[in-house]
Amino acid sequence: MAIKDERYEMIERNVMRHPEQITADAIAMWNRLAVELVAIIGRSGFDTLYARNIHLVRARHPWLSDGNDPGFEQLKTSLEGQETAAAGAAAVDLLTTFIDTLIQLIGEPLTTALLKSAWSQDIADTAAKEINNEQ
Repeated sequence: MAIKDERYEMIERNVMRHPEQITADAIAMWNRLAVELVAIIGRSGFDTLYARNIHLVRARHPWLSDGNDPGFEQLKTSLEGQETAAAGAAAVDLLTTFIDTLIQLIGEPLTTALLKSAWSQDIADTAAKEINNEQ
């Protein structure tokens, strides 16, 4: 299985593990990721990257709110307004697209290190395993 497929499954598993709280889990993942990235690229850098990815993902999920979303309130409102399956699919799509963009900008090893720092050990262990299996 390719790293991208494994990463997708890893994110999907963590977003969808509690269907009744998809929005809360997705927002928590975004908040933790934002803390790590803002420390490196600043708030405006993170906001620009996030807005770009919202723009890309809106082609597949047109109900997502605009990309100018400090605090992820608009994302929260958008996800809460959808059925569980649609909200989960969009949350996973947005996170994977964002991470794919981040990998293109800073590379896989640094992205994995950021994910380890930002997210739970389960997510970090899976990401590290993916890199080791690829090498």
